[in-house]
Amino acid sequence: MEWSMASLLEFWDLVREVWNQGVYGINLPQILAALVIILFSLMVRSLFTRYVLGALTRLSHRSATSLDNSVIQALREPLRFVPVLLGIFLASRVMHLSDSAEAFVYNINRSLVAFTLFWAFFCISTPVGNALTRSSRLLTEAMGEWLVKFARLVFVTMGAATILELWGVAVAPIIAGFGLFGVAVALGAQDLFKNLIAGLFVLGERRFETGDWIQVDGVVEGTVLQIGFRTTTIRRFDRAPVYVPNARLADNAVTNFSRMSHRRIRWMLGVEYRTTLEQLREIRDGIERYILESDEFARPDEVATFVRIDSFNDSSIDILLYCFTHTTVWGEWLEIKERLACRIKEIVEAAGTGFAFPSRSLYLENTGEVAEVFPLSPGQDDGATPAGGVAATPVR
Repeated sequence: MEWSMASLLEFWDLVREVWNQGVYGINLPQILAALVIILFSLMVRSLFTRYVLGALTRLSHRSATSLDNSVIQALREPLRFVPVLLGIFLASRVMHLSDSAEAFVYNINRSLVAFTLFWAFFCISTPVGNALTRSSRLLTEAMGEWLVKFARLVFVTMGAATILELWGVAVAPIIAGFGLFGVAVALGAQDLFKNLIAGLFVLGERRFETGDWIQVDGVVEGTVLQIGFRTTTIRRFDRAPVYVPNARLADNAVTNFSRMSHRRIRWMLGVEYRTTLEQLREIRDGIERYILESDEFARPDEVATFVRIDSFNDSSIDILLYCFTHTTVWGEWLEIKERLACRIKEIVEAAGTGFAFPSRSLYLENTGEVAEVFPLSPGQDDGATPAGGVAATPVR
């Protein structure tokens, strides 16, 4: 009985020792209190998300601008991390740590605060950059995208440097080492920097924007999907994407069809040579009248408009038709061309003539000459060349 009682007392002393010593000198009550605080912070996080962020979202919907709503949505995750960050800080204060452990936990708390701040800056860079793009006449959509990417890169770099400095890591030698490494890389990556600088010129000159239909001489024709740091993505009309280096866009002529004010129609109409002068004038005046009376075509005082008898071709008399439509949409332009073609056919047929097609006239002339007949030599077949190898020739 005494042995059992002593064993129980010894076991109780062991439990008290473990309870008081805990892990790394931290007793278990402090550890449990820290865990309770962290679990409570997670519960507060849910309540904070439901009520505080919900109220801020409702207030942002009532404002006249959409910027505050976009900023709140972007800051949603960083704000939801704030209660957890506060719980980690309070949990670390509950535990009585040694000097070295306390310094370590202090650096963790400072690192988490710095991480949360730069995370928030990283998140709001997108809505703020989009708002600047919409409100500023100097920034295009592509320039705004580049600005957002650059701001995000800056925030990530600054955040990493700040956290490293908090842990006592000297950032300046690292930056200097990266500088030397960058010089070595730059010598072998000249094309990369050339494309980057060319992309800046393309954005600065506003040659095109995302969604524009462009044609690069000898390179590609299609719709711009994205203007990147090194390449620009263009989708051809067969739906295949083409990744064009920015240097090719800066060095070659670029035609931006999306910025056309009008769309051109240029035809050469060939009528038969039997067409009389009155019929030619009737055809010319009929086509010109149709173009001038239709609202689908631009007026002559806006753009050049011509319907003229132009030239005498090999098989036709050519009439030049040169005009512009108001619409620049390809499908609508095709419909206008179709109606114009049908009307021209009606005008030509009503004039009593027709369209010419490639033809060749063969003229046979009867001169009245009689060919001299040579008798055949012995052993010579019909149709053979006379003796001496000279063919028969007409007698004049």
